[in-house]
Amino acid sequence: GWQGLIAYGCHSLVLVVDANTAQTLQVLERHKASVVKVKWAKENYHHNIGSPYSLRLASADVTGKIIVWDVATGTARCEIQEHAKPIQDMQWLWNQDASRDLLLAVHPPNYIVLWNADTGTKLWKKSYAENILSFSFDPFDPSHLALLTSEGIVFISDFSPSKAPASSGKKVYISSPHSSPSHNKLAAATGAKKALDKVKILISNEKPSAESVTLNDCLQLSYLPSKRNYMLLLYPREILILDLEVNQTVGVIAIERTGVPFLQVIPCFQRDGLFCLHENGCITLRVRRSNSSITGTPNEEPDPDPVQELIYDLRSQCDAIRVTKTVRPFSMVCCPVNENSAALIVSDGRVMIWELKSSISGRNLRNSSSSASPLYSPVSFCGIPVGAFQNKLPDLSLDNMIGQGTIAGEEQLKSSFLQEVHLKFLLTGLLSGLPLPPFVIRMCPPLTTKNIKQYEPILAVGTSNGSVLVFHLTSGLLHKELSIHSCEVKGIEWISLTGFISFATSTPNNLGLVRNELQLVDLPTGRSIAFRGERGNDEPAIEMIKVSHLKQYLAVVFKDKPLEIWDVRTCTLLREMSKNFPTATALEWSPSHNLKSLRKKQLAAREAMARQTVASDTEVSSVESSVISLLQEAESKSELSQNISAREHFVFTGADGQVYHLTVEGNSVKDSARIPPDGSMGSITCIAWKGDILVLGDVDGNLNFWDLKARVSRGIPTHRSWVKKIRFAPGKGNQKLLAMYNDGAEIWDSKEVQMVSSLRSGRNVNFRILDVDWCTSDKVVLASDDGCIRVLDLSMKPSCFRMDEQDLIEPAWCPYLLVPRASLALKAFLLHQPWNEKYSLDIINIDYPENENIKNLLQEQLNSLSNDIKKLLLDPDFTLLQRCLLVARLYGDESELHFWTIAAHYLHSISQEKPAKPRDTAILQEQLVNPLDICYDILCENYYFQKFQLERVNLQEVKRSTYDHTRKCADQLLLLGQTDRAVQLLLETSSENAHYYCDSLKACLVTTVTSSGPSQSTIKLVATNMIANGKLAEGVQLLCLIDKAADACRYLQTYGEWNRAAWLAKVRLSSEECADVLKRWVDHLCSPQVNQKSKAILVLLSLGCFTKVAEMLHSMRYFDRAALFVEACLKYGAFERNDDTNILSLKSWFCMCANTQSLKLLGFKQGAILFASKAGEAGKELLIELKQPKEEVTQE
Repeated sequence: GWQGLIAYGCHSLVLVVDANTAQTLQVLERHKASVVKVKWAKENYHHNIGSPYSLRLASADVTGKIIVWDVATGTARCEIQEHAKPIQDMQWLWNQDASRDLLLAVHPPNYIVLWNADTGTKLWKKSYAENILSFSFDPFDPSHLALLTSEGIVFISDFSPSKAPASSGKKVYISSPHSSPSHNKLAAATGAKKALDKVKILISNEKPSAESVTLNDCLQLSYLPSKRNYMLLLYPREILILDLEVNQTVGVIAIERTGVPFLQVIPCFQRDGLFCLHENGCITLRVRRSNSSITGTPNEEPDPDPVQELIYDLRSQCDAIRVTKTVRPFSMVCCPVNENSAALIVSDGRVMIWELKSSISGRNLRNSSSSASPLYSPVSFCGIPVGAFQNKLPDLSLDNMIGQGTIAGEEQLKSSFLQEVHLKFLLTGLLSGLPLPPFVIRMCPPLTTKNIKQYEPILAVGTSNGSVLVFHLTSGLLHKELSIHSCEVKGIEWISLTGFISFATSTPNNLGLVRNELQLVDLPTGRSIAFRGERGNDEPAIEMIKVSHLKQYLAVVFKDKPLEIWDVRTCTLLREMSKNFPTATALEWSPSHNLKSLRKKQLAAREAMARQTVASDTEVSSVESSVISLLQEAESKSELSQNISAREHFVFTGADGQVYHLTVEGNSVKDSARIPPDGSMGSITCIAWKGDILVLGDVDGNLNFWDLKARVSRGIPTHRSWVKKIRFAPGKGNQKLLAMYNDGAEIWDSKEVQMVSSLRSGRNVNFRILDVDWCTSDKVVLASDDGCIRVLDLSMKPSCFRMDEQDLIEPAWCPYLLVPRASLALKAFLLHQPWNEKYSLDIINIDYPENENIKNLLQEQLNSLSNDIKKLLLDPDFTLLQRCLLVARLYGDESELHFWTIAAHYLHSISQEKPAKPRDTAILQEQLVNPLDICYDILCENYYFQKFQLERVNLQEVKRSTYDHTRKCADQLLLLGQTDRAVQLLLETSSENAHYYCDSLKACLVTTVTSSGPSQSTIKLVATNMIANGKLAEGVQLLCLIDKAADACRYLQTYGEWNRAAWLAKVRLSSEECADVLKRWVDHLCSPQVNQKSKAILVLLSLGCFTKVAEMLHSMRYFDRAALFVEACLKYGAFERNDDTNILSLKSWFCMCANTQSLKLLGFKQGAILFASKAGEAGKELLIELKQPKEEVTQE
């Protein structure tokens, strides 16, 4: 998303990951079924306190439910449900002038529904004839939309938020690339290449014959955001680029026979490039080769063999992953702000973040480089030309890494500061998920007052492939992965904060015997040793292991074999029970032991020894001295082993339900008591013991609470079948008990013998629980069969957390997480610090009357910026405009990014033009090398726009295959003023064609039109009659023939063809006439029924109407943007100086902007005072007001 975060669906959860630090920031749990689509809201609007930076995300699942989230708080804003089938596709509307909350979704099989995603209201619904698979919005025109259906493509041209499309769209069919004739002709002689290029038409209005319909292999359809009216279709083995003006393929990216098929493609906006994901997990970047051989010089003999199609060269690729049955790439996303990093999600839960890095190569590499033309570094950085190349600038975004590549080679070589660049992918982030279930989990020993210094909350997870994963539970990050077993891990017991024992059993052989593996692992070093030495081959399976309370002894329980007692410290076997000893069904160590009394004895001995050394020998009797010598011996021994062996007890139950009590001390194991079975209980499956309370669970779901002190027992039937595990919560006096069953879990209070909460599979959750444990005294951790591990509170209800309450290992830059006031204050601080001599990134010393807490949060955000960014922000030569652009990128603010890109471009080029009347050629040269990118379409310079349109029509002409296409090309050439080539095309019409006579006469007319005045007036009369009688396009052509393009534009606008009029004005009119046409268009865009003011502002910027832009920003209440823009204009001298009143009024706005934005809302007093002082007369009252004590201002 524009917010800089990655969201992905995982089973019924939605995870949110920070791309820079590769940390999971949020997990959203509310869906009951698998999530199939996640989409971040757009940020294409002006942000202020009323519409702040907020993290909004829509997710959809297989049952047709859409949830819109407020990600920061983890709450659902609304839930949407129309049908009960999986959502096929959904997108937020990108034009957010009217509303920022609109979401379009495809509800199977054939409905599109527009929702208000803030309230969950349905605005309209529309059905189509075929099943809809996906759709794509036209990034240049919000009223255009294309649906990919099971039969072809449906183009909708009357999309509007206010009402459903009236028409059912224009339907076109695709013949699959593999059945199109071009593929069958590949074997022909080389001369067939030209014919092949002409035959490859893939879109037609006729339904293709049955055998050629294999649309199902079309994986994706997308408009290209880098240039208008192009679309790509993705097939497993090729990508087709279509020119929608003529519905024809103008480029094919095919994979060689041995190559790896495509899965997904993401077209770029800033450059004509494609990020492609292949089936082996490899991401490749392809960039269009610049076609410098096409020259757009009018009426010249065309190149005998011009570029036949758009060619995309492979520029970079990342490493593939190892694909297996269970491991394959799922999907890729690309950062929409900078387009220089991509993330890949793999089916095993890994998220890999790849960043594109550029390196400047030496000139000598030119000769060795492949057939692809070289890529050059860009000529401008953040909108301002870089001049003779400074030190290498950071790779901010794709357009800062590679130049436009649209300029012919000679011109590029003339401008000396271009350097050739190479691109490569670097893996900068990796998040690993959990492997496939089943798991066993065990939390490390609990936090106590003694271990508080070295305690870390870590969870060990044993997996089916024999490895143990150790997770840091607060951050959810993988701490270590240890491959220690060769088969499925069945249980883990911690023996200290940094060591555990785990056991695994292989699958049984035909005698029912297995290989048991019992490993002792030291976490800091990762060293593991076989705990039972050589034992373990061909014996009954280990059922469970239990470590004693003081971590001295280990009991190992087998399936059909008596238990073993081991000493954990020395790894020695203390006792293997005899053959006739009963097999244990459940076992638990007692929390009581004699360590305290032993310690007391040890202290007494030490004191006695001290007494002995002080007193004289005569006073000591012989008896005492012998005792002391024994104690000294014991003391020295215990110091050698550093351990006193305390006495510990355990109880276990036999198959008959009898409870046995045993004592272990040193290396002796004594049988001490037996308690007869309780008749009300079935076979005992588990025991838990804490303090004076002992709890038993059985196969029938009964829990039996024994109070050992009061000598009473109480049985509770839970009616939940087999009790698989019971465990007491840690913490002194905490008698909560966690019980796990086949179908869920419960928490009990053993003091009151009452159930606290319950979780049941199929009732309140959809997953089955595999294992449970306590992670703190009031939180439990569950492992479930959907492959997730969840931490829940005592209510066991799934709940999301607030992101700002989370402790991250590494601070992440995300201003969206701050409260609205704080995120806007941080933005103001980064943008402009007029009160400082030089820029600073230290906000603590600023006079900013917010509480210290917020200041600290802001400082944390500033500290988390990368060093490259900090360097730029502190650079005194980094101009205000560049700063605005950089901050727009940092905030992922789409509306600001487009505004400042265009403002920076035109403010710079206009300030260059002013002093340069004599040196016109130099200026023109710079503009040639550095025009505004073509992705801004109608906002580009006229000469560059014309050049692009000529190249486009050249390509269309080369690709002609039917009469219709030829006619469209001839029409375009006439509008572009390329009369000679148009005549050639008109004369190609064959004599059998119905249009033969008409086209021949038209050719004669075009060649003779330049003659007398009377003929012109006749043509004008005919043209106006044609337009009046509904033949708009024909009339406009005639007007263009007699150089009356301005009239033609007026007619097009009258008939509502605003885009066409703007296009014609750009390619045919002088700059003054063109500006008139575009200004009329601006008025139209601002009208309430159209309401595209943000587009209107950009058009005004491209015309250089800066005063008008400032006025409009002010009238739209974009005060912060207006203030910065006026400041930038004054720096560039873009306002006419002689217009004093004008400047004064602007200055008075300055103070308004300062007042509203900086003072009232954000509390930056120093900045406000400075702005007010700039405002001259108008600012005087304000200054007085600002310098008053704070209370009065707040009252007012």
